[in-house]
Amino acid sequence: MATPMSAAKFIEALRAEGVRVQEHGSWRNHNRNSKGPWGPVHGVMIHHTVTKGTASTVAIVRDGYSSLPGPLCHGMIAKDGVVHLVGYGRANHAGLGDPNVLSAVIAERRPPTDDEATIDGNRAFYGFECENLGDGKDPWPEAQIEAIVRVVAAICREHGWGARSALRHLDWQPGKVDPRGPGMNWDAVLAAVAKRLGTKPPTTPLPTPAKPKVSLRELIAAAEHDPPAKGAPVTYSGTRVVEAALVDEGLLAKKYLDGHYGTTTKTAMSEWQERCGYRGRQPGQDADGIPGKTTLTKLGRKHGFDVKD
Repeated sequence: MATPMSAAKFIEALRAEGVRVQEHGSWRNHNRNSKGPWGPVHGVMIHHTVTKGTASTVAIVRDGYSSLPGPLCHGMIAKDGVVHLVGYGRANHAGLGDPNVLSAVIAERRPPTDDEATIDGNRAFYGFECENLGDGKDPWPEAQIEAIVRVVAAICREHGWGARSALRHLDWQPGKVDPRGPGMNWDAVLAAVAKRLGTKPPTTPLPTPAKPKVSLRELIAAAEHDPPAKGAPVTYSGTRVVEAALVDEGLLAKKYLDGHYGTTTKTAMSEWQERCGYRGRQPGQDADGIPGKTTLTKLGRKHGFDVKD
């Protein structure tokens, strides 16, 4: 646990670690502090962006979307290893996560498999998005991996943390898969961070995240509740897993990752069904937003969850 660095100290620490930085606008004062606390901080979280192109990616993580205002991180680590600083303070990057994972990060031990989302991560972590399509095929260049190592080491060195104070988005939030792809070996990243810090690398490998299981029957029940109707919404834990996948697909804003299969989630599912070749969004048509076995299974295969009847 630590008080966040000042913006001046933050960039100084990055440069001292040999990180190549590029500043964008008034990044030192660009934050979401008016919406909630920033700190105490406990670690560094790494994400992938599901985007292509450095300039457009910088614009997205700096400005966000109409439904999810920026900044979406503190820095964006590009393919060439340059770290683009876009904000400082509270940022919309981590969302709600597992309290047991937070306890593990604080204790600098191997995080357990995440299965709950109740703790505000935006207040607790420095966040870095990394330019990558997130499809499991887009490679991670050596320069980008080296930049990740140096960024994590810089922050850990300043706060007196060890390498286990770094975590992936997939460690924090159920249903997330980032970062992934050829060249991204998280155990190797942690070992490289420890080497830079002059400490012993973690000796216990990270657990393989268990695939969440989504019940098609329960998801359909939540979706058919008539989302626009008044009254308590029907929620189901598997909805959050599916929503996380729709967020990664760019079909749903992060603010709607709430476990409620409402109108917005239904629309996002309709768009996914259309991507799978179905048509029509009216009741009784194929792409009506009510999950079906084929389209849900395709989403699960791509984003790491299993479907059961």
